[in-house]
Amino acid sequence: MLLPNCEQAFIQAAKLTGYLLSETHSVGKSKAKFFRELGFSEENVAILEQELLKVARFQEVTETIVTVHGIKYVIVGTINCPVDRTVTILTVWIIDTGQEVPRFVTTRPFFRK
Repeated sequence: MLLPNCEQAFIQAAKLTGYLLSETHSVGKSKAKFFRELGFSEENVAILEQELLKVARFQEVTETIVTVHGIKYVIVGTINCPVDRTVTILTVWIIDTGQEVPRFVTTRPFFRK
């Protein structure tokens, strides 16, 4: 199944620059290292956003998790990177309780078990 209302999925700007690309965020700095090595930066953050949204809109949900805040959807997909490489990532999206639109929660490199 695809992410419900995937065409309306969105990513808050602060999640991109203040988390995924932040080299000082306590949790995000390891993700920033990963994404910066792939050529993503504040100068091309729109490309990162587009690639994450492509995963949300075109890849199948691999897992759903019911939480007190809503339903989380895990989606694994590949993104194209500025360094002319593709990588597989795991993304998490949530549709908050009482809402219908999915919003981005987090992402990380995908490692097969």
